[in-house]
Amino acid sequence: MKKIIYLCVPYSHKSKKVREHRAMQADLVAARLMEMGHIVFSPISHSHRIEPFVRGRSRLNFWLEQDQPFLEIADEVAILKLDGWDKSKGIAHEMLVAERLNKPIFYIEPDDFECGGG
Repeated sequence: MKKIIYLCVPYSHKSKKVREHRAMQADLVAARLMEMGHIVFSPISHSHRIEPFVRGRSRLNFWLEQDQPFLEIADEVAILKLDGWDKSKGIAHEMLVAERLNKPIFYIEPDDFECGGG
């Protein structure tokens, strides 16, 4: 049976260019994990294009509520270690939920998929 992976990627940043870069890296890593045979939910890939159409879109709690059901059904949680991952409030919350649900957490270095560090 294929594993379901929930992909955590830092996103929030004052710079639109940084957010765009992070979303592109999320897409790239999600695609590579899918090519490896996994089922992947990438919240950033899902919400980056939707965000401009949602009122109150910058509210972290709104997005965490949207994403948590997918985290609950995932078999594993992957964290892409782009700059800022360790300061991300969203990732901190996702890690707490994953730990509470006894989900294995693994880390992906940007160089693992040629993402670059930005």
